[in-house]
Amino acid sequence: MTSPRRALIVIDVQNEYVTGDLPIEYPDVHTSLANVGRAMDAAQAAGLPVVVVQNFAPASSPLFARGSVGAEFHPVVASRPHDHYIEKALPSAFTGTDLADWLAARQIDTLTVIGYMTHNCDASTINHAVHAGLAVEFLHDATGSVPYDNSAGIASAQDIHRVFSVVLQSRFAAVASTEEWLAAVKSGTPLERGNIYTSNQQARANRTAVQAG
Repeated sequence: MTSPRRALIVIDVQNEYVTGDLPIEYPDVHTSLANVGRAMDAAQAAGLPVVVVQNFAPASSPLFARGSVGAEFHPVVASRPHDHYIEKALPSAFTGTDLADWLAARQIDTLTVIGYMTHNCDASTINHAVHAGLAVEFLHDATGSVPYDNSAGIASAQDIHRVFSVVLQSRFAAVASTEEWLAAVKSGTPLERGNIYTSNQQARANRTAVQAG
């Protein structure tokens, strides 16, 4: 088994999600922030490159306005070293940036995604990475979601985070805890990603078992 050539990408760990107007509700933001710090420290200790990503909107925007406190990095990220910085204005960290070229130049084949939000910038970046031929890992306790209520319906932060995590594991990323990832980094082994077929077959089997009593 070939050891993954990992890079850790820390997406949008900015004050807006902690003390600003878009607070992460699930998992608990202080838990995810602590795990972001643990992952960054472990990456540095293991010699894995760390990419930090910062989202900006125009100064008139209610969220992530350039020059605002909300758009600044949270101290968990600001206080730690990194190898590359990316500024973005769209969900995917690949769009309009040099991320793909930077990873290719270092022969990275596995991208570990942490930061915010599970269902928006994380999912967009993960999908983009898979389409670019990269393996992806997603640390479900080093990220988080917010609740929504719009014309399509209502969803809690917990429901959004859970459903996106399940869908990502079915095809796009190996979804794991920070603790599981730390062990995989230490051993130099890949995390296991599921697939659509087995995910669906297991769900159908479980449903049949429940119906049978």
